[in-house]
Amino acid sequence: MNFHLILIGTALYILLWEKLPEWGHWFNILLARLPSPLRTLYTQWKCSWCSGFWIALTLHAITGQWLIPDFADLNIQHGLVASIIGWFLDAISSATLINMLHLTIKAIGLPAMKAHAMKAEFMKSIGLAPNEIVKDPKGSK
Repeated sequence: MNFHLILIGTALYILLWEKLPEWGHWFNILLARLPSPLRTLYTQWKCSWCSGFWIALTLHAITGQWLIPDFADLNIQHGLVASIIGWFLDAISSATLINMLHLTIKAIGLPAMKAHAMKAEFMKSIGLAPNEIVKDPKGSK
């Protein structure tokens, strides 16, 4: 199995649907200027599995790499229709793994964010800024 496409696909999903809308209003302005059908597709493909499928198809077309290399042999054995079926099966397999990786990142991220918030609250309760260094009375850090 070739997991490069899964990592790239997950990174693209996070970039396009989670980070770019937060980083500045320029991306949202760009989205607002898209034709209505493209705006609709963007809002409907917020699901990491759905967009992961199209990202996987695009990455396969660009790179020629397969998640499951055995699907590449379908074209040789059974012709064009089998090749299309191979692309489809590879894309849904990739989409499933992109979705799983995205959900895993979210599952790990929530406890980490809660721990960070709890630490900041604790530091505030003892009268320190969250990033303030507590100095040892003997002069060392």
